[in-house]
Amino acid sequence: LMNELVDELNELKLSTMAATLDDLYHRPGFLEMDRLTLIAELIGPQFQEKVSTTLKNRLTAAHLKGSPEELADCVDSAKREYLPAGITEVLFSLDFIERGYNLCILGESDAGKSYLAKAIGIKACNRYNVGYFHSEELLESMVALKEQDYDKYARKMKKYLKWELIILDDFLLHTITDEREIKILFELLEKRNEQRKSTIVCSQRDPDNWKAMILNDEVSANSIMKRATKHYTIKINTR
Repeated sequence: LMNELVDELNELKLSTMAATLDDLYHRPGFLEMDRLTLIAELIGPQFQEKVSTTLKNRLTAAHLKGSPEELADCVDSAKREYLPAGITEVLFSLDFIERGYNLCILGESDAGKSYLAKAIGIKACNRYNVGYFHSEELLESMVALKEQDYDKYARKMKKYLKWELIILDDFLLHTITDEREIKILFELLEKRNEQRKSTIVCSQRDPDNWKAMILNDEVSANSIMKRATKHYTIKINTR
């Protein structure tokens, strides 16, 4: 019977559970184990393997696999402060993702914007589907895809709208001169807001200066700024 059970578990592609059952069976005291303990011992390793595989796949899809960023490092120190006070502790719970809130991280070059955003993204991968992108690369690739194959563009946009968290790093690092990029950026932010999906935007530029970076188009800049800064805005100051 034990051999049959092990074979059936392997057939169900539950190889870890099969190996665990075989190991438990050959331990002294196997027959004396209470039922709940036996079930817990049997399911635990298989479940942990599933969790680990899911996290690995999410980190890979998010372009965050191998990133070393840690949320524990994102606290006020001699090198930097996070404003408003206590904001990082609020974000560590990831409750803002559950609520579909947006986060705008501001600060000069090397202030730690990308570090904080990636650290949040890595932790979020334990529970959510995440995407990390450099803004220019994302917009340029989406414009090209839309021109070449609209159906593929629509499918990719649909995927981006489903993910619980998207991080747009280096936002407005350079001036957006292509109106098509502005339309795609607005569509992404607008539809994610409608569907209560969180977006993190990291920028060196104060939102008041975004107009000059978006074709000097005040209407588009205000619309994008309103959505990107709708909920939380963090300013990282270096000391």
